[in-house]
This record gives sequence, C-alpha cells and structure tokens, in this order.
Amino acid sequence: MNIWIAVAVTAVGCYAVKLAGLLVPAGVLERPLVRRLAALLPVALLAALTAQQTFADGHTLVLNARAAGVGAAAVALVLRAPFLLVVAAAVLVTAGVRAMGG
Repeated sequence: MNIWIAVAVTAVGCYAVKLAGLLVPAGVLERPLVRRLAALLPVALLAALTAQQTFADGHTLVLNARAAGVGAAAVALVLRAPFLLVVAAAVLVTAGVRAMGG
C-alpha cells in the first residue's frame, strides 16, 4: 500500500508544480533574466544527466566504454558532423571498446 501513497503524493506534487507555473504573472516571465534562465536550464539539466550517467557508478567515478563513446561524439560535433553521424560514431566507439574488453 505504501507504493500507492508515493504515487499519489508524486501526482499531487506534479500537479502543484504545474499549477504554480500557470499562476506566475506574465510580467515575471517577460523579464530578460527569466527568459535567459528558461532557455539555459534544460540544456544544463541534460548535460548534468549525461555526465552522471556516463561517468558515475553509484558513488564512484568510472572511465569506461561510455566515456569513450561520449568522447567520440564530442569529436564528431567539433568536426561539425551531422547528428546521425555523431550518434553512429558514439555507438561504434562504445561497442568497439566494450568488444575489446574495456
């Protein structure tokens, strides 16, 4: 039964956050600082999630095949490769390093 309490509390919390966003006055949303933060926040959160999923295993720092794949993707991005080529490079490098036992 505890799981259903957690689901209900989460649902109410999500609704409260959505409602709070709808109740913010339009004048606040038009401020340059708020606009800049709203544009940059999703990028920062995605970068943090990517870094955490790539370089962390519990409470330890790891450098393994995932890090090599992210590195290959970064190199492809610097070389201005198309998005599908960036993804393919990351996949191939990650699979290659794992196949070699890394």
